[in-house]
Amino acid sequence: MNIVTLLPFIVLIGAMFLMTRSAKNKQRQAQSMRNEMQPGSGVRTIGGMYATVKEVHDDTVLLEVAPGVHAIYAKNAVGAVLPDDEYNRVVHGIDPDEDAADTPVVPDDASSLTEAADADSSADKVGLEKADQADDDAVEKADAADEADDEAGKTDAKKIDLGKDDAAAAAGTSEDEKRDGGTDAK
Repeated sequence: MNIVTLLPFIVLIGAMFLMTRSAKNKQRQAQSMRNEMQPGSGVRTIGGMYATVKEVHDDTVLLEVAPGVHAIYAKNAVGAVLPDDEYNRVVHGIDPDEDAADTPVVPDDASSLTEAADADSSADKVGLEKADQADDDAVEKADAADEADDEAGKTDAKKIDLGKDDAAAAAGTSEDEKRDGGTDAK
């Protein structure tokens, strides 16, 4: 046999070996992750449910899926063991970065509190005067627009108002002719 004819078979066998090796490596990592589960850690099942581990047995785990609700799952049903911050972010909506930004800064003395309050009150007074003037201008513009619409509506009504009697008179036919079988041509 020639080496050129054996080369495709050798490449195929090598590719299969590499694929099975990586799959076994992933299975080994998942198994070690499941064996390292401890009570109190947050997990995500392969079905996408988040729960807290209560007890770990040989092949099963007792999970608390809601406060006071416990369920027994196979260890293989655990898809991932989550870090505490990620579990709290997903389940409880607690973002650790957001909590650090929301904590107020406590000043060393009370003088900084009173100075800030005085500055805020003077800014509010100026803002109120400007807001009142803007509100008055907006009301005047709205009134002017309403008056213009009323005037336009009166003139349009005179031009467009063609009632049933006006239409019959314009066509030169009477109601009796229409009832007897006469028709309007449009």
